[in-house]
Amino acid sequence: MNSPRPETLAVHPPVVEVVGSKPIGVPLHQGHVFAFDSADALATAFTSTDTFLYSRTGNPTVRTLEDAVARLEGGAAGLSFASGMGAINGVLLALLASGGHVIAQTCLYGGTYATLSDLAARWGVDVTYVSGTDPEEVRAALRPETRLLYLETIANPTTRVSDTPALAAVANEAGVPVVVDNTFASPLLCRPLDHGADVVVHSATKYLSGHGDVLGGVAVFKDAELYRAVRRHTVEQGASSDPFAAWLTLRGMQTLSLRVARQCANAAELAARLEAHPAVAAVRHPALASHPDRAIAERLLPDGGGGVVSIDLAGGRAGGRAFVEAVRVASLSVSLGDVKTLVMHPASTSHHQLDAEALAAAGIGEGTVRLSVGIEHVEDLWEDLEQALEAALKAGDGQAG
Repeated sequence: MNSPRPETLAVHPPVVEVVGSKPIGVPLHQGHVFAFDSADALATAFTSTDTFLYSRTGNPTVRTLEDAVARLEGGAAGLSFASGMGAINGVLLALLASGGHVIAQTCLYGGTYATLSDLAARWGVDVTYVSGTDPEEVRAALRPETRLLYLETIANPTTRVSDTPALAAVANEAGVPVVVDNTFASPLLCRPLDHGADVVVHSATKYLSGHGDVLGGVAVFKDAELYRAVRRHTVEQGASSDPFAAWLTLRGMQTLSLRVARQCANAAELAARLEAHPAVAAVRHPALASHPDRAIAERLLPDGGGGVVSIDLAGGRAGGRAFVEAVRVASLSVSLGDVKTLVMHPASTSHHQLDAEALAAAGIGEGTVRLSVGIEHVEDLWEDLEQALEAALKAGDGQAG
């Protein structure tokens, strides 16, 4: 063949292969298609999980993230998704079918609650809600058609801690898979697979990436058979992770231990101070002696209670609104797990899908505010919260008048 012409050379640059050394950082494989040397090799790739074919079905950078989170969680394999809700939906849709039954704890992330409600309305999936702390509730709720038990390590936004070992033991005995959302804890504080879970899901947007610049999700599986069963469904759903998002998450994970330790320390300190403030009716953080699940937290979260603090303001909705609008160091924003402190009012935002009865059952009030504590200096954060609490007090007094 003659030497290619300029138009062809521009399309086919030489690919440099690294020989004699290796990169310290994870390479970013942004390309979405891969070429093969034979027709048989291409055909085989369509049924293989080990050969990269098309980034929706697998990508080297994405696989690195999946393997990294699976190793952190102590699982056999991981699946990466375009968002945390992608991970949750991917797992639920793969494990459930029409007429199935789910047991779930009462207080769940609003998006998860909305998904279960939608499955109930369109697929006839029945859902029984339990407290998350009493294994006998799970035992009583079990049916022949029960297909999974769904828990959160630390509930969003109330910070209730589910007794995963006790509840999972009941489900395991009945052969029911246990799915645990470990987003609030991260693998640094708890590994649910060690306590009887079969699947762990994460919004990688939160603590894993940690810098407010990534959207992603990950599911980790206890055994390879369950991983393959779920993967068959999720590949066709198309909620695959973008390689650049996976790369950013891997970069963020390098400082996960440092960030989580600082966030836990800041959150515990602020929670203790908030308990004494007259504008605050109640404070919930697993490190507090007053937390309803303190005994469970001591067993499951020995290295810290997480970076989220839930407070109930005495001024109700008016106080909550004034508080979130008055912060200056913290930001009024959704999401959590960021290096920056974020505040929000769950009843009107993350849990707006819940009606008044569901909000009350989940322990979310009109004056509930969620604080996702960052890594700023704790004194700067406290000064900011103090002045915002003063604004909440005034707003609450005005409402009462």
